[in-house]
Amino acid sequence: MWQLRATKIIHQLEFEDSLDKEYRDLVARIPTKALIGSGLSPVEYAQAFDEFYRYFDLCNQQIILRMRKRIGQDVWSEWCCGIACNIEKLPAFKRAWEDIKDRSDSFKELLRLQAEKFLVDPLKWTRT
Repeated sequence: MWQLRATKIIHQLEFEDSLDKEYRDLVARIPTKALIGSGLSPVEYAQAFDEFYRYFDLCNQQIILRMRKRIGQDVWSEWCCGIACNIEKLPAFKRAWEDIKDRSDSFKELLRLQAEKFLVDPLKWTRT
């Protein structure tokens, strides 16, 4: 029994680490200026727009995985805080989110998380 539990925990950590790597690979293609809270020029913003879209897609997928109990509480808390910070406080991310969210039906979970002020754990959404 202990061995099965340990194996499950290891697989969970490996899965979460793979998503973390995906995040790091993605944000490596976003201008550093955007990541530290500076605005982007129109040209820089246009060049990074696809990466912002992919970032929001990854965020939405993370929410869905949390709903399915594939993401642990500690990791989810960190990710949720990061998502909230990026969308609410970083101008380039905020601008991209405003440009994208109304033009796509792909981000319902991210929209709901934002509407709930990033306070309600998506794991609880499946229970209500």
